[in-house]
Amino acid sequence: QVQLVESGGGSVQSGGSLRLSCAASGYDYAPYCMGWFRQGPGKEREGVASMTTFGTTHYADSVKGRFTISRDNAKNTVFLSMNSLNTEDTAMYYCATRRSSICSVDPGLFDSWGQGTQVTVSS
Repeated sequence: QVQLVESGGGSVQSGGSLRLSCAASGYDYAPYCMGWFRQGPGKEREGVASMTTFGTTHYADSVKGRFTISRDNAKNTVFLSMNSLNTEDTAMYYCATRRSSICSVDPGLFDSWGQGTQVTVSS
């Protein structure tokens, strides 16, 4: 059974940094695409970043230059380093995976989801 567990969320002031982690278990091999998504208060879930097993990355325009996604394929773990956080980044952040050969930041493409970790940025 596939399970995704996020960690690393918390409360920071504007301009601060956080690093999220997501450990995926239940896979026989590393999922092709691992990604991060977020859902702010009163907003729809949106893609943040994704990364393939080969290192190809995709980012939402709103986070380019501030967030960096990375992964450890051997441990089926994906990370999201977030810098220069602002109040617009406040959201529940979710990790998700997709087994097959398409990777983007479209939430509809992903097969499995974690429970989320809360990120709150105060001014």
